[in-house]
Amino acid sequence: MVPFLACIVLFLFGLYAVLLKRNIIKIIIGFSIMEYAVNLFFAFAGFKREALAPIITDVGMVRNFVDPLPQALVLTSIVIALATTALMLALAMRIYEKYKTFDIAEIRRLKG
Repeated sequence: MVPFLACIVLFLFGLYAVLLKRNIIKIIIGFSIMEYAVNLFFAFAGFKREALAPIITDVGMVRNFVDPLPQALVLTSIVIALATTALMLALAMRIYEKYKTFDIAEIRRLKG
């Protein structure tokens, strides 16, 4: 139960940064923290105490195996998170080149 609460707290920290911070870099870090919290949640959801790796063993032996699906989802999510973070950072760099600031309120003022 404690690991799931830790995931919720981590997700809420990221959500706080996304919703209430004015700096674009801090918002991107908030998104990354939220993605990490979701990945951690999937990893904890697939965990079984005293379970074995899901590989082929002797067929006659009944074993307690770990579900490999959450692990595959987390690996896929890590790749997608890397791509979205790179895209957000590239956009932040372009915004900085144009407006010379990362502050959202200042960008809105300069834009309008």
